[in-house]
Amino acid sequence: MAKVKTKTKRRNLRLKWKLGIEEVATKHFDVSPNAELIVREGNYQYNINDLVKRFGTPLEVVFPFVIEERLNKLIDIFKYYSRLNKYRGKFYFHYPMKVNQNKEFVLPIVSEGAHIEVGSVNELWLVKRMWEQEQFSRQIKVICNGPKTNKYLGLIYELKQKGLDIVPIIEDRYELNYLSEYKGELGIRIDPEIKVQSHWDKRIDRFGFTRRELLELGRIRNLKILHYHIGSQITKLEDMIAPLRKVMEVYIKLKAMSPTLDTINLGGGFAVPYIKRKIYSTDSVVKRILKILKDLSDRHEIPHPHVIVEWGRHIVAPAQISIFRIIAQKPIPKSVASWWYVIDGSFINDLPDTWAIHQKWHVVPVNYLTAERLSRVWLAGSSCDSDDKYAGHGNYISLPRLEDLEQNGKPLYIAFFDTGAYQDSLASHHCLLSSPAKIIAQNGVITVARKRETAEDVGKLFGW
Repeated sequence: MAKVKTKTKRRNLRLKWKLGIEEVATKHFDVSPNAELIVREGNYQYNINDLVKRFGTPLEVVFPFVIEERLNKLIDIFKYYSRLNKYRGKFYFHYPMKVNQNKEFVLPIVSEGAHIEVGSVNELWLVKRMWEQEQFSRQIKVICNGPKTNKYLGLIYELKQKGLDIVPIIEDRYELNYLSEYKGELGIRIDPEIKVQSHWDKRIDRFGFTRRELLELGRIRNLKILHYHIGSQITKLEDMIAPLRKVMEVYIKLKAMSPTLDTINLGGGFAVPYIKRKIYSTDSVVKRILKILKDLSDRHEIPHPHVIVEWGRHIVAPAQISIFRIIAQKPIPKSVASWWYVIDGSFINDLPDTWAIHQKWHVVPVNYLTAERLSRVWLAGSSCDSDDKYAGHGNYISLPRLEDLEQNGKPLYIAFFDTGAYQDSLASHHCLLSSPAKIIAQNGVITVARKRETAEDVGKLFGW
């Protein structure tokens, strides 16, 4: 009977904190018998509170096995629906390095069969370094997006001559002219001129060619890929699908002029359920994509195009959590929230999307998961900036009451989920605060990827 009650209690705690749910990307998270947050990797498990005691906070914990699992699942879903629908085009996943350029993210995803997309000369320099160190095979294809300086274009030519399978995506007429003699495959970017709900829904897009401009260019030698990118964190299924219909209409016309064209790149946009509410499934998106491409191709009697996606956020965001300690509390008068809980890190520095684009996160206690009395709180960072705060995806966050924990003498730690995308590359040193330590948890082994910065380390960055 005691075992039954314990199992029921843990199940209720998982539901309370939305853990162990694949549809909202918390599949690997669970509650330990002593009510602490754990992460399961097959038969391994990592007690997050133990890691905090060992490495301190602020702390970022990366789980490469989550990256590998999510990529393999995506590849399998495309294979399944391709066979089911007799779709004859191939599928390729290209990892957009801008999402997270850290080695512990890039290498696991490449090792599982991903290709690479870069958006700057410095990202391409990282690819060059991997290529020269023979860290990936000749089967890897690299797509080059973004505005291209002469240095960027020169590096593309250099790596092409060294045997790398590299495809520049033409953004404008300058790049078109520069690459006119390029002895390799080319891509070109289209602005679908359709707007969707996303963080980056802009009235006017400065990237790519309009439909009319593209069709006026005529034949493009060695044209391989028609590429578009409609936005990021697109939360509605129809917004993922609508641009594809418009782009495919242009693809059909372009292919008549440039027969080498055989691939359509949908770019990024696949959303992550940050606040742990179900959105569209991978199956539903892939099924619709392949159906549209097959129907339009068959109707116009052209081969089914190969498909590329760059859904980097979808793959890597759930592979990292960021952990902070609550170091103080302060009452909030006349507010829906009762307390400020001050963390030992900074949102502006460590989770910059919190204030830059008002990103919402799922926040869970690392310890005290069984706390029955919760306080309505807002979180404040440790910088001197009034914008260094987080109020949750509603009007407050519910966390254990600190006064109930004082008798235990142990601090409260909290974990932010899905922090693997963009946060590191956008991180800063506001108020000269140190970056969190970063550790890697894989195959039951913990590796330190980045030590916590000292004041001297940060000072050197600013010439001191």
